[in-house]
Amino acid sequence: MQTTGAHQEIKIYGYRWVVLLVFMLIGLAMQIFWICYAPITGMAAERYGVTDQQIGLLAMLFMYIYVPLAIPASWMIDTWGFKKSVAVGAIMMGVFGLLRGLLTQNYAMAVIATIGISIAQPLFLNSGTKLAANWFPLHERATVIGIGSVAPLLGIVIGQMATPGLVDALSFETTMLVYGIFGALSSILFLVFAKDHPPTPAGFEERVLMLDGLKHILKLKEFYMLAFIVFVVNAIFNGVSTWVEPIVRPKGMDFSQAGTIGGLLMIGGIIGLFVFPPISDKLRKRKTVFMVGIIGTIPFLVAMTLFNTFGLMAISSAILGFFLMGIIPVAFQYGTEKCYPAPEGTSAGLITLSGQISVVVISVMGWMYAQFGNFTLSLLILAGLMTVSAVMLGFMKESEMVQQAKE
Repeated sequence: MQTTGAHQEIKIYGYRWVVLLVFMLIGLAMQIFWICYAPITGMAAERYGVTDQQIGLLAMLFMYIYVPLAIPASWMIDTWGFKKSVAVGAIMMGVFGLLRGLLTQNYAMAVIATIGISIAQPLFLNSGTKLAANWFPLHERATVIGIGSVAPLLGIVIGQMATPGLVDALSFETTMLVYGIFGALSSILFLVFAKDHPPTPAGFEERVLMLDGLKHILKLKEFYMLAFIVFVVNAIFNGVSTWVEPIVRPKGMDFSQAGTIGGLLMIGGIIGLFVFPPISDKLRKRKTVFMVGIIGTIPFLVAMTLFNTFGLMAISSAILGFFLMGIIPVAFQYGTEKCYPAPEGTSAGLITLSGQISVVVISVMGWMYAQFGNFTLSLLILAGLMTVSAVMLGFMKESEMVQQAKE
């Protein structure tokens, strides 16, 4: 047993794992929709008669659209609750994902359907900490956020690694239809099985209203430091994921090898999700574990930038993903605890927003690629920004909340 902030005894329910599972399924589908064009950028560009940058836009739309919708999505989550808010997103993703699978005739239709899917994404991204707070005790939350993050990464693995093979075996149109059907089915499962919260609270629920929480967060100096760090982490992750095929193309690699390298980034990340968050919960330390991941990211980002052979790039990508993705759940739970008593949807929304603004960096990376024909300079700049992030984190304090949590 654990007590809430008001010392109320609570009960932990096994159904929390069912809710987490159906939430993970829609997260997996969303990430397939986001990244499935990336490993076939050149082929898709030729098929639609557009440029590589226009195919990259299909991924960047998710980030562009997130920025203005982040705060409204957080308001919905904190006002309507977890189930109702995410259900709205699930319905939108299911409908527009299926439409994108059915209407593959031209680039304009792909853009329109992608916009519809992208509008749903903030309701997914901002609600993970809300689910954890509603259903799980504090000492499990970083681990649970980490487990929940496995599904989106698996979605990216499928989108990166399976798409080239599926397109070869089934055709472009059939592949997109398969993805659309899967997205619709996952949405239905969420609507049927998800519940907002258990009969009794899971602890630490005394939260202020969203507006008061927002005012509180914006007064915290450490929030801005954390926001910058998450911005850089997302710029690296989204930048490599979005531009993986053009990154490796000048080094003589084909789109199948690009998909493998992009997929290994995610596979390494999935392994990291089973390492960093549980260690953080076990040690009751957020900052220390976060720092290890940031420092570990830097040399392998540089290595992936400079290496020119498939094998070395594949190894570097996997290890980069291990450090980079493994610490993201720790960062989110760290932020939620540092921003307490702000509602989880509000704090997670602002932290996610800082990461999604990295689309500006990704757009600049595309422009630099058009100018120089490679991504070397932009990736090295990101490595430098990650070094700055490590210095910033050094000035932040450990979470007091997790240190006070009881088993």
